[in-house]
Amino acid sequence: MNLFEQTRKVAIGRKHVEIVAYQPKYREAFKALNVEWISKYFTMEESDYKALDNPEGYILDKGGYIFFALYDGEPLGVCALIKMDDREYDFELAKMAVSPKVQGKSIGFLLASAVIDKAKSLGAKKIYLESNTILKPAINLYYKLGFQKVEDKPTPYTRCNIQIELVINN
Repeated sequence: MNLFEQTRKVAIGRKHVEIVAYQPKYREAFKALNVEWISKYFTMEESDYKALDNPEGYILDKGGYIFFALYDGEPLGVCALIKMDDREYDFELAKMAVSPKVQGKSIGFLLASAVIDKAKSLGAKKIYLESNTILKPAINLYYKLGFQKVEDKPTPYTRCNIQIELVINN
């Protein structure tokens, strides 16, 4: 078992955060966490439903991964690494959500770091990401992690107004 398959544990204050791989028991949390933030800022779109209603078929069975942040055992954060069928990008970092109950506690950073580490372990050279600039804390996090802006990639999301990439130096 390598580092990426082991549970990561971090103490935040008096609470413990564990970053764990997808299990079917977290399927509803995957959808609920994402619907919560998307519905707050935007409108759910067809592509959202495809991923959120069938994470196994849409993400996992195609070579992707989903990680959860368990905050004292409760799934309060999630992030996916979606295998891309693209000449330029190996994976997309997507479907990242952190419950408002624990925002500001570095959970997004821990999740994104786990996803990036997994991509590195798989030999990825570039990770793609789509977002919207009104999500300032998320955008700042992505830049902190080394993502840079790119232009003019096709997207299925009307809400997407920024596309960024992370070049991985293996």
